[in-house]
Amino acid sequence: MATRRLVTGLLLGTATVLAGAWIPGAGAAESIRIGFHAPLTGFAAGDGKSARLGAELAVEQINAAGGVLGRPLELVTYDDQAKPDQAVPVANKLLGEGIRAAISGSYSGATRAAAAVFQQAKMPYLSAYAIHPDITRTGEYVFRTASMGEVQGRGGAKLIGEILGRKKVVLITLDNDFGQSLARGFKEKAGDFGIEILNEYTYSIKQRQFGAIVASVKRDAPEAIYASGYFFTAGPLVSQLRAGGVRATIVGQEGYDSQNFIDIAKAAAEGVLITTALDRDSDRPEVRTFIEAFEKKAGFPADMVAASTYAAVQVLAQAFERAGGTDGAAVREALAGTRDFPTAIGPITFNALGEIYKPIQVQVVKDGRFRRYAVIDDPVLLAPPAE
Repeated sequence: MATRRLVTGLLLGTATVLAGAWIPGAGAAESIRIGFHAPLTGFAAGDGKSARLGAELAVEQINAAGGVLGRPLELVTYDDQAKPDQAVPVANKLLGEGIRAAISGSYSGATRAAAAVFQQAKMPYLSAYAIHPDITRTGEYVFRTASMGEVQGRGGAKLIGEILGRKKVVLITLDNDFGQSLARGFKEKAGDFGIEILNEYTYSIKQRQFGAIVASVKRDAPEAIYASGYFFTAGPLVSQLRAGGVRATIVGQEGYDSQNFIDIAKAAAEGVLITTALDRDSDRPEVRTFIEAFEKKAGFPADMVAASTYAAVQVLAQAFERAGGTDGAAVREALAGTRDFPTAIGPITFNALGEIYKPIQVQVVKDGRFRRYAVIDDPVLLAPPAE
């Protein structure tokens, strides 16, 4: 019987390679190389670490189960620092590494930049969690396993206006692709749920002091706050809102979906709701398997970023199997034909634009952990564009 050996942390130049290699008597099977880029250093390194660990876990499990087409997967990872000007050279380096497809474990700006490179090369490319609407519009080789920003924003409006019954709302919007797309979706549907937007305040990704915004929000006296951000901005923001006496319900999004947010905000995180892709209380076996295996591997609780990259690797692996090989055009066709493929973030079916429909998971911070609060399953409200 063939034996397996898992090689981790092998450095090739500035690339990190994770491979599972069979070693039968005559030699190891040739691996299938998957390019992966994520912010492993810089301001977004916490998310990059989760993204990398999620992707690595999927590769390890797939290889332990026999690999793909009788061959091990190999993850070739580069650091993009979540910066578009780093993502382009990283994408070009990955193309030179003999990869057969690529996955983004990064933010929208870096993913949009890399997508153009992979599309031009006709290299199948999956965005695991970046949400800007233009990513899949780059071309037919680009797919997304996350719900796009406007869709998540619409879900946020339904959560606040219908499920929570809060009508007077303030928006606090991160001034980048992520925050702006969420705000657009929220404002598009706010009126449908009887929401009055009292004010909208914007802030930069480098900002950590929010005194002026807190004072303004307190004067507005909203019933709820729809605040976009990542864990490293949302933690200080939520802490300062609560310290400033703002008691309105706070609703965030998947950028909050990290134990790091709770660790930063501490007691102020209690009761904060987020719209996201990972349901910690799901009883579906593919979700439970991921959550348990990830926490064992990483040593910290699973989050949306890890679940999304884990799912992207699985989706790509089944596309290789269905294509019967690694030819780029055949793999692209197999990805386009993906239907109801079960993953840790729900079943994946791509539409003509490479987008997916899936229910939004609403989680609430309770006793220092994310827990299920509700599920928004509305095929009309949450329908992604098809062109």
